[in-house]
Amino acid sequence: MKDRQKADMKKYVSIDIGGTAIKYGVICEDGKILSRSLVETQADKGGAGILGKVERIVEEACQQEGICGICISTAGVVDTKQGKILYSSPLIPDYAGTEYKKILENRFQIPCEVENDVNCAGLAEYYSGAAAGSRISLMLTVGTGIGGSIVIDGEVFRGASGSACEVGYIVMRGGDFQTLGAASVLTKKVAGWKKEAEERWDGHHVFEAAKEGDEICIRAIEEMADVLGQGIANICYVLDPEIVVLGGGIMAQQDFLKGRIGRAVAKYLIPGMACHMRLAFAKHGNDAGMLGAFYHFQKCRLKKSDAMVHGSEMR
Repeated sequence: MKDRQKADMKKYVSIDIGGTAIKYGVICEDGKILSRSLVETQADKGGAGILGKVERIVEEACQQEGICGICISTAGVVDTKQGKILYSSPLIPDYAGTEYKKILENRFQIPCEVENDVNCAGLAEYYSGAAAGSRISLMLTVGTGIGGSIVIDGEVFRGASGSACEVGYIVMRGGDFQTLGAASVLTKKVAGWKKEAEERWDGHHVFEAAKEGDEICIRAIEEMADVLGQGIANICYVLDPEIVVLGGGIMAQQDFLKGRIGRAVAKYLIPGMACHMRLAFAKHGNDAGMLGAFYHFQKCRLKKSDAMVHGSEMR
């Protein structure tokens, strides 16, 4: 009976486009991920190459399943109403202007919704992850840079220009937040202090060496934690969130980082605010983009449905 009910549920293809890999899968209307796959992004081939990969993913999903919608999470600044990329870093050439919604809806005749990847991660953690049950949550993804997302009462806060929570650019002494506190800084510091080639170090090796007592690696991690604590405190003074969720590959080192970042936040945030803010680590990992894109899609569909109902009532 349960298998039959699951078979009758609507299914959606959800695609998470990152600079290195495109993760995708089929998600049931109850939010369960039925399948997962990934392909290399090959970002150097530009927006047209990525669009071609996305079209093939959707085509394959539609052939295998009764797909009712296309949910996309992507790097870059996104116009969510038009489902279009407004701006992208030079790492993905000719990506700005890519009109996913228009192109995919015209080709496959099913609805498509598009959202920024960090906002998707924030939505995933808000609805079914570490921030579930909160009213105001801040999501930070720490990787090559630092991205942020604010979710208030289930809605992504976008600001006047749609660029709210570009936290990586927060000005700090000595640089900006992501220049000083991103995971990529670790390897540069360790290699520089040890006077070795940067290629000899990655985040995993830095943490493994630190766990074995390497003082240089420990120092680099402590400095990163301090910068993160300062940046988080600065954001909290404006936002006053109930919870700050930390994501990104480096946050898999939760046991090593949680205490250090927590102490750094307490160092910079006044006790009256610190006691009302909880620090947590992301729950959904590599599924966050796909799940968040699905939640965004569902919210967009619900809003459009409500607008149609209210419009017919007005008439």
